[in-house]
Amino acid sequence: MELGLAPFRRLGGRAIRAAWRTASRWASIGPDDSAGRRFGRMGPGSCIVFPATALMNERYIHIGAATMIGPHCTLSAGMAPGQECITDPVVRIGDRCLIGRGSGIVGHLSITIGDDVWTGHHVYITDQNHGYEDRSVPISRQTMPERAVVIGDGSWLGHGTVVLPGAHIGRHVVVGANSVVTGVLPDDCVAVGSPARVVRRYVDRQGWQRVEPSGAD
Repeated sequence: MELGLAPFRRLGGRAIRAAWRTASRWASIGPDDSAGRRFGRMGPGSCIVFPATALMNERYIHIGAATMIGPHCTLSAGMAPGQECITDPVVRIGDRCLIGRGSGIVGHLSITIGDDVWTGHHVYITDQNHGYEDRSVPISRQTMPERAVVIGDGSWLGHGTVVLPGAHIGRHVVVGANSVVTGVLPDDCVAVGSPARVVRRYVDRQGWQRVEPSGAD
């Protein structure tokens, strides 16, 4: 019986894959369809690849030109659908960016991503964290401080990178896979770890130089 079904399974598999490819093309969100027009801005040639995991309060999200947001991504402004945000835009993504599959960009105050920024898969960027200081109140009910996040032009965030509130990543910065960025990373550097620290920097007339850890001989 199983052998007799094999040809039908192969045909069915090919049909399902073809249907998924067609759905991915037709259901991706671009600047000229109704879903794209919900955004505060979506530049020409940009798209959000199908399927998106979650899109919320798109009017506060601006996307530049020729930018691609990979499948299964989350783009969110605020905490609830229909929320009136105090800044506009809350999330700004520049031109020619590539946001990897399964990533999440969740803004409440200000997240600014420059031009030509690329990320690996499953990168998470947020400008809000949870307070935990009062032990008598559940963490979910404590204040959620917000601090602006900036990612400079031409930077690359490796797979699994987490960018936390107050992070400021300069231009032409490489952030290694699974790093956690909590502070300032200067222009033209390579940073790794949790929290991310600079391990290489570009020095004029010397090129890329290794940075020794603090306290090293």
